[in-house]
Amino acid sequence: MTRKYFGTDGIRGKVGVAPITPDFVMRLGYAAGKVLAQRGHKGEGKPAVLIGKDTRVSGYMLEASLEAGFAAAGVDVMLSGPMPTPAVAYLTRALRLSAGVVISASHNPYYDNGIKFFSSQGNKLPDEVELAIEAELENGMDCVSSDLLGKAHRLRDANGRYIEFCKSTYPNELDLRGLKIVVDCAHGAAYDIAPHVFHELGAEVISIGNQPNGFNINDQVGATAPDALAIAVRANHADIGIALDGDADRLVMVDRNGKIYNGDQLLYLMVMDRLAIGSVQGVVGTLMTNMAVELALQDLGVGFVRAKVGDRYVLEQMQERGWMLGGEGSGHLLCLDKHTTGDGIVSALQVLSALRRNGKTLDQGFEHLILFPQVLLNVKVPAGFNWQKNEAAVLEKQRVEAELGNKGRVLIRASGTEPLVRVMVEAVDLEMANKFARRLVDCITPA
Repeated sequence: MTRKYFGTDGIRGKVGVAPITPDFVMRLGYAAGKVLAQRGHKGEGKPAVLIGKDTRVSGYMLEASLEAGFAAAGVDVMLSGPMPTPAVAYLTRALRLSAGVVISASHNPYYDNGIKFFSSQGNKLPDEVELAIEAELENGMDCVSSDLLGKAHRLRDANGRYIEFCKSTYPNELDLRGLKIVVDCAHGAAYDIAPHVFHELGAEVISIGNQPNGFNINDQVGATAPDALAIAVRANHADIGIALDGDADRLVMVDRNGKIYNGDQLLYLMVMDRLAIGSVQGVVGTLMTNMAVELALQDLGVGFVRAKVGDRYVLEQMQERGWMLGGEGSGHLLCLDKHTTGDGIVSALQVLSALRRNGKTLDQGFEHLILFPQVLLNVKVPAGFNWQKNEAAVLEKQRVEAELGNKGRVLIRASGTEPLVRVMVEAVDLEMANKFARRLVDCITPA
């Protein structure tokens, strides 16, 4: 079966356009309540779920819709307010709830929003559960009797619980004293959490992107626009910069000189640190992971496999192999010995602990890793557009791959979250990568 509503990261779209409408989200809450409660609830009393959200203005409306749907299914609801996606995963597990729900469109603009779910164990839902929810949606919405309706209440100490959890993933024998850190919260869910984590570990913290107004999430700030962080690091003569995205599951970092480091580089640094203090069986990347990282890991004797793009697929490969580290160049990094899902704050703490242990600055940590030039271009396409049915594009891809030979790679894929086709060309030479990427885009662009 194919999924009708769920993409690679939950259900996402423009607010007010199906499926991100209040009526659909209420029905989704009801369907998810029936499926997740049956699968995740054990013991006496009603099943319960936690609902968190980012700072988009539409979060209020969608939160109320979800709450109504869950209540109609006989499921109690805890409301955390603005809360990072990985915090909902942690709190769902810690509070022994049936499921966790996040209202967020992650790195997208404010006018988009979405719904994603976590299991009782704090993991993203497997395909079969998402399919079960979609099947339940087709049955329509009903309502339990009044004596069985779910109730809702506010989880007052959610921020404090999660801050302490994040700090617990940083080594007890280390601290951040003496470091000046700029933290960019993308005007998103971590605006009142991330700065406290790094400050309480001893750092001097300068916060940017921490004034959400419902409309400015990810707007020229955060992990998808790290230039703002680079400018702030240089202006404040800071030691390092940390950028999160709107729901705080992505991480990009900046060194003291304003140079930006992506997820591939940060994953490599974490692997090097784990090797120095123990062993690493293997690492999971994606089809987008830079070839330089793959080759560097091979030289170190560390296994490496590529998953489909999307942190859910990285996680599946990691769990299948029993490996602890994986991630994407976009900044989704997973450390399964620390958390069940990607977490920007926790990942930043792993990088900082690596630097503290080896006594290096961020720019010194990549002396032996030089990334291959990688060009990524996005092509706007109509909904449902399939580039593989474009014969000219298919032939051009074959020609480009033949010309590149063993000096690069080509990847063309449809976005799982937006109406885009993403064209990536990786080559030993930037000019070559740009030229080939442009050729491919010209063939794919719809008439």
